[in-house]
Amino acid sequence: MWIMEWLNNRVADVAAFAESIDWSKVASLFVYDGQNPLMFNTGLFLFLFIGFMWIYRLLAHREALRIGFVILFSLYFYYKSSGLCFLLLVVVALSDYSLGRLLGRLSRKGLRQLCVLASMVVNLGMLCYFKYTNLLLGTFADLTHQPFEPLDIVLPIGISFFTFRSLSYIIDLYRRQMAPVTSFRDYLFYLSFFPPLAAGPVVRAKDFVPQIHRPLDITPALLGEGLFLVMCGLIKKVVISDYISVNFVDRIFDNPMLYTGFENLMGVYGYTLQIYCDFSGYSDMAIGIALLMGYRFKINFDSPYKSGSITEFWRRWHISLSSWLRDYLYISLGGNRRGTVRTYLNLFITMVLGGLWHGASWLFVIWGAWHGLMLIIHKLYRRIFPVAKNYRAGHFRHFLNVLLTFHVVAAGWIFFRAPSLDIAGQILTQIFTNFRPDAIPAFVSGYAVIFVALVAGYLLHFAPHRWSQWLQRELSWSPLVVKAAILALVLFFVLQVRSSELVPFIYSQF
Repeated sequence: MWIMEWLNNRVADVAAFAESIDWSKVASLFVYDGQNPLMFNTGLFLFLFIGFMWIYRLLAHREALRIGFVILFSLYFYYKSSGLCFLLLVVVALSDYSLGRLLGRLSRKGLRQLCVLASMVVNLGMLCYFKYTNLLLGTFADLTHQPFEPLDIVLPIGISFFTFRSLSYIIDLYRRQMAPVTSFRDYLFYLSFFPPLAAGPVVRAKDFVPQIHRPLDITPALLGEGLFLVMCGLIKKVVISDYISVNFVDRIFDNPMLYTGFENLMGVYGYTLQIYCDFSGYSDMAIGIALLMGYRFKINFDSPYKSGSITEFWRRWHISLSSWLRDYLYISLGGNRRGTVRTYLNLFITMVLGGLWHGASWLFVIWGAWHGLMLIIHKLYRRIFPVAKNYRAGHFRHFLNVLLTFHVVAAGWIFFRAPSLDIAGQILTQIFTNFRPDAIPAFVSGYAVIFVALVAGYLLHFAPHRWSQWLQRELSWSPLVVKAAILALVLFFVLQVRSSELVPFIYSQF
């Protein structure tokens, strides 16, 4: 009898526990919420990722199950961030995997070109529909003086990134720079792999696919490097980028005429820091999470504001995209093989299209054209005043070059961030006609925390690279309990300063 009584008590305990659970919250884990998409800087992702890594490590020596588990989690991650748009990713994977297998069997150039064209129609056609339909229709309506109501088209998060990744695979196959992937499972794993899915970097198949079947070997050095990058990314995104955005930058760009020229200039400096910390913060987290899983991506940002020229800036900023545009657009247009004038035109077209890639706005086109023009001016200058290969600028000259390049880049960010051309004009007008240096003390005292955040952010950016290498090395070789304690402290600090509302990653909108 006591056994039956014990069983009844246990059943009653389970029933009471089940009744205490808020099943609506449990159900919400599996349903897309457009107001709260799943991103790296959410508490839900941290909770899910801990569980994911526990299962992932249990499957360390069971390759097929591990790969299948990562694919399922990646598709779940994309569903929770973009809803049913995750089906678009599956369609692209099916399409380009099939075209890739076909490319591997074809030898005739014309037929191979048709495969590439088919991939471009699928990827770029889908990209154009979601990103540029309203821009094109609105522009046509303006030219014909017709009324226009924008279509209700929701842009899937990260669509530009996974379409570019898939296109690079097809083009590399066409150029015979890699062999076709022979398993659809492997290709879906590559295309859906969740760390770079929402906002890059643009990982290429020839760099990633060979890593899929390597034995899982997460060394202490790899673990330390991954944790260091994740923590750096969180601090960049939440502590610096989100804070100065919500409390200062957004206010300036919403109504610049309410502020002095100096405050507008600080707003431009603030956004220049914000977009770097936001985007490089995501890249750091994506690269760090991939390292924790045993996969290595190439660096995506290399202290870009330390650049001494606009050409160097584009070697350091969003390296995966700038190299993609160079290898698949600039070179395809002819690169520098068709004379000086054509080289400059190809460069300008590449940058304009790179600007348009960021979104359906003529302001992005202006931003791209600005960078294209600055790159041409720099190349013309170097053509007129060539520099010896062993030439090294002095410290002061290098400082001036960095200062000039920084302000050229910052000027471009005005058009990138401004909601309209009028607002961009107002910011420039205030800076050049109503600077008011007497407002500096009031700004420093009134926006003391913002001022400290700006100074701290730029000091960290311009700090010697060896400092971060030393911190990373020390974390790598510290005991696991020390790693866990440092991570807990960083998470606690991030939670204390984070905004009450989720601030999405800037580049997840592109």
